[in-house]
Amino acid sequence: MKFSYSKAEKLKSRKTIESLFTEGKSVGVFPLRLFYIEVPESETALTKTAVSVSKKNFKLAVHRNQIKRLLREAFRLNKHLILDNSSKKYALLFLFVGKEIPHFQQLDTSIKKLMTKFLEQTKN
Repeated sequence: MKFSYSKAEKLKSRKTIESLFTEGKSVGVFPLRLFYIEVPESETALTKTAVSVSKKNFKLAVHRNQIKRLLREAFRLNKHLILDNSSKKYALLFLFVGKEIPHFQQLDTSIKKLMTKFLEQTKN
Protein backbone atom coordinates (compact mmCIF):
# COMPACT_ATOMS: atom_id res chain seq x y z
CA MET A 1 0.00 0.00 0.00
CA LYS A 2 1.37 3.36 -1.03
CA PHE A 3 0.64 6.07 1.56
CA SER A 4 1.26 9.09 -0.63
CA TYR A 5 -0.74 12.23 -1.33
CA SER A 6 0.36 13.24 -4.80
CA LYS A 7 -0.42 16.39 -6.74
CA ALA A 8 -2.86 14.47 -8.93
CA GLU A 9 -4.97 13.67 -5.85
CA LYS A 10 -5.41 17.30 -4.78
CA LEU A 11 -8.67 19.04 -5.66
CA LYS A 12 -7.91 22.47 -7.08
CA SER A 13 -10.71 23.04 -9.58
CA ARG A 14 -12.83 25.99 -8.47
CA LYS A 15 -15.72 24.71 -10.58
CA THR A 16 -15.68 21.31 -8.86
CA ILE A 17 -15.41 22.89 -5.41
CA GLU A 18 -18.43 25.09 -6.12
CA SER A 19 -20.40 22.09 -7.35
CA LEU A 20 -19.49 20.25 -4.13
CA PHE A 21 -21.35 22.89 -2.13
CA THR A 22 -24.29 23.28 -4.52
CA GLU A 23 -24.94 19.74 -5.81
CA GLY A 24 -22.86 17.59 -3.48
CA LYS A 25 -23.98 15.46 -0.57
CA SER A 26 -22.48 15.57 2.88
CA VAL A 27 -21.69 13.32 5.82
CA GLY A 28 -20.71 14.52 9.26
CA VAL A 29 -18.84 13.22 12.28
CA PHE A 30 -17.85 15.88 14.79
CA PRO A 31 -15.54 17.83 14.31
CA LEU A 32 -15.55 17.10 10.55
CA ARG A 33 -17.96 17.36 7.64
CA LEU A 34 -17.31 15.64 4.32
CA PHE A 35 -18.81 16.99 1.10
CA TYR A 36 -18.61 14.64 -1.84
CA ILE A 37 -19.68 14.37 -5.45
CA GLU A 38 -19.07 11.72 -8.08
CA VAL A 39 -16.73 12.86 -10.87
CA PRO A 40 -16.47 11.63 -14.47
CA GLU A 41 -14.31 8.65 -15.34
CA SER A 42 -11.92 10.85 -17.33
CA GLU A 43 -10.17 11.98 -14.10
CA THR A 44 -6.76 10.42 -13.47
CA ALA A 45 -6.87 9.95 -9.69
CA LEU A 46 -9.51 7.82 -7.98
CA THR A 47 -10.23 10.54 -5.43
CA LYS A 48 -9.54 14.25 -5.51
CA THR A 49 -9.40 15.80 -2.07
CA ALA A 50 -9.45 19.29 -0.56
CA VAL A 51 -9.31 20.47 3.05
CA SER A 52 -10.86 23.61 4.54
CA VAL A 53 -10.91 25.32 7.94
CA SER A 54 -13.21 28.23 8.78
CA LYS A 55 -11.62 31.65 9.15
CA LYS A 56 -14.53 32.56 11.42
CA ASN A 57 -13.51 29.99 14.05
CA PHE A 58 -9.72 30.35 13.67
CA LYS A 59 -8.60 33.91 13.09
CA LEU A 60 -4.88 33.14 12.87
CA ALA A 61 -3.60 31.58 9.66
CA VAL A 62 -1.07 29.61 11.71
CA HIS A 63 -3.86 27.68 13.43
CA ARG A 64 -5.82 27.11 10.21
CA ASN A 65 -2.71 25.79 8.46
CA GLN A 66 -1.87 23.53 11.39
CA ILE A 67 -5.34 21.96 11.32
CA LYS A 68 -5.18 21.54 7.54
CA ARG A 69 -1.81 19.77 7.81
CA LEU A 70 -3.24 17.41 10.45
CA LEU A 71 -6.32 16.72 8.29
CA ARG A 72 -4.25 15.97 5.20
CA GLU A 73 -2.02 13.59 7.17
CA ALA A 74 -5.00 11.77 8.70
CA PHE A 75 -6.54 11.41 5.23
CA ARG A 76 -3.26 10.23 3.70
CA LEU A 77 -2.93 7.44 6.27
CA ASN A 78 -6.56 6.31 5.94
CA LYS A 79 -7.42 6.85 2.28
CA HIS A 80 -6.99 3.12 1.63
CA LEU A 81 -10.41 2.68 3.29
CA ILE A 82 -12.02 4.45 0.32
CA LEU A 83 -9.68 3.19 -2.39
CA ASP A 84 -10.11 -0.48 -1.41
CA ASN A 85 -13.90 -0.35 -1.03
CA SER A 86 -15.07 1.92 -3.85
CA SER A 87 -14.68 1.65 -7.60
CA LYS A 88 -16.23 5.04 -8.41
CA LYS A 89 -14.30 8.30 -8.58
CA TYR A 90 -15.16 11.06 -6.12
CA ALA A 91 -14.25 14.64 -5.33
CA LEU A 92 -14.04 15.08 -1.55
CA LEU A 93 -13.87 18.18 0.62
CA PHE A 94 -13.12 17.83 4.33
CA LEU A 95 -14.42 20.78 6.35
CA PHE A 96 -13.29 21.23 9.94
CA VAL A 97 -16.24 22.57 11.97
CA GLY A 98 -14.82 22.35 15.51
CA LYS A 99 -13.92 25.39 17.57
CA GLU A 100 -10.69 24.13 19.19
CA ILE A 101 -7.40 22.94 17.72
CA PRO A 102 -7.62 19.11 17.72
CA HIS A 103 -5.03 16.46 18.48
CA PHE A 104 -3.98 14.13 15.68
CA GLN A 105 -5.51 11.07 17.39
CA GLN A 106 -8.89 12.81 17.56
CA LEU A 107 -8.77 13.68 13.85
CA ASP A 108 -7.56 10.19 12.94
CA THR A 109 -10.51 8.47 14.64
CA SER A 110 -12.95 11.05 13.22
CA ILE A 111 -11.63 10.48 9.68
CA LYS A 112 -12.01 6.70 10.05
CA LYS A 113 -15.61 7.05 11.28
CA LEU A 114 -16.37 9.59 8.56
CA MET A 115 -15.00 7.36 5.80
CA THR A 116 -16.98 4.32 6.95
CA LYS A 117 -20.12 6.48 7.11
CA PHE A 118 -19.32 7.80 3.61
CA LEU A 119 -18.90 4.27 2.24
CA GLU A 120 -22.21 3.17 3.77
CA GLN A 121 -24.01 6.15 2.25
CA THR A 122 -22.51 5.69 -1.23
CA LYS A 123 -23.29 1.96 -1.40
CA ASN A 124 -27.04 2.70 -1.11
